[in-house]
Amino acid sequence: MLDVFQNLFQHGNLSGVLLHGRPPAGPAIAISFLLVAIACSFAGLCYAELASMIPIAGSAYTYSYATLGELIAWIIGWDLILEYAVSNVAVAVGFGGYLKAQLTSFGLHIPDNWSSPVWTGGHWSGAYFNVPAFLIVFILTVLLVWGIRESAGANNIMVLVKIGAIITFLVVGGMLVNRANWHPFAPSGFAGVISGGAIIFFTYIGFDSVSTAAEEAKNPQKDIPFGIIASLIICTVLYIGVALVLLGMQKYSIFATNADAASAPVAYALQQMGTSRFFQAVIVIGALTGMISSLLVFQYGQTRIWFAMSRDGLLPKLFSDLCRFETPHWSTWIAGAAVGIPAGLVDIGEAADLSNIGTLFAFVLVSLGVLFLRKAQPDRQRGFKVPWVPIFPIISVVLCVSLMAGLLVITWLRFFGWLAIGMVIYWLYSRRHSEFAPANVPAGKG
Repeated sequence: MLDVFQNLFQHGNLSGVLLHGRPPAGPAIAISFLLVAIACSFAGLCYAELASMIPIAGSAYTYSYATLGELIAWIIGWDLILEYAVSNVAVAVGFGGYLKAQLTSFGLHIPDNWSSPVWTGGHWSGAYFNVPAFLIVFILTVLLVWGIRESAGANNIMVLVKIGAIITFLVVGGMLVNRANWHPFAPSGFAGVISGGAIIFFTYIGFDSVSTAAEEAKNPQKDIPFGIIASLIICTVLYIGVALVLLGMQKYSIFATNADAASAPVAYALQQMGTSRFFQAVIVIGALTGMISSLLVFQYGQTRIWFAMSRDGLLPKLFSDLCRFETPHWSTWIAGAAVGIPAGLVDIGEAADLSNIGTLFAFVLVSLGVLFLRKAQPDRQRGFKVPWVPIFPIISVVLCVSLMAGLLVITWLRFFGWLAIGMVIYWLYSRRHSEFAPANVPAGKG
């Protein structure tokens, strides 16, 4: 951000700075994952406290509604719509790239026009639609409409397959690591580490998804905090391991300059290193399974946020309508379209940046919510308490804002544009239909 202001001061305009701020992290992306994990650990503690106090569907939206009021709740809910939808677009695009690479290794070629992003790198690619990315979202939408028990059972199986594939990759890829590829370890210094952390932050929103399931947990006061903290620890260890092995197998610069390597990095590295077809298939199938699992959880979380906002009157009632499977079917179908169609059009970079800034903003508000509730409702029962308040929540806010500063200027502009659209919808519809609107409050209870 300081570089941007310096550029503006020297040249007097914004020409060339909208996409400024993306120095490569190199192998130091492993440190980026650790840095993000530290930031998330403080935010995760805040999530755990609020989830133990307010075991209701809706995640940060519900917490904000209970602590900071309706307007702030709308802002965070609108932000979460961006966070979940756009992160799933990124994962779906990644799935399409890996599926294409896997099928190609077996001699099955999907035409580029029907398996590539239509808009990439700021220009039209000439492709028609990314069918694999759209198709997986559609299939999972059907599964989520069918029912949460069936979805949870399928997800448990996919998680086991995913972890098995990751361990296989760490063992097989670890034997192919060339330490020379780790040098220079941090080609851009700490600026690259921060930039890398800002880019990969969306990979940590899984614990946010855990909190969206509070109403359907058997013992939310204990299960939700445990799920949040455990998922954060496990993911961090696996992320760092995969990053070090992958960038030990191939030089980091290859993934920045080679389109095939960027779209399916693990598959590309395994193929280039001459790994046996069996291990390639096992690892890539595991990667595909992992992406499906992530898509399933995030799509589930998104529909529950819409459900909670609709129940409070901030979104139309159809978003909280339940079908015969006792699932919010309209929310699920609309969420499927909101993710599937963009996944067929844009590339993973465009999607990841917007998701990152939305996620970080949500973490900031949740951390502030803990501070507010500790002062406003000190005697309220808490199944879990953040230690060292107010120090830990303040650290969470500072770290999240610092990572937000590592994002592109154009990402900030898009984010503010999204919030502006949300405010228009709030003033024209939501505040008039909410449960606290004057027309909906009985006389004498205003």
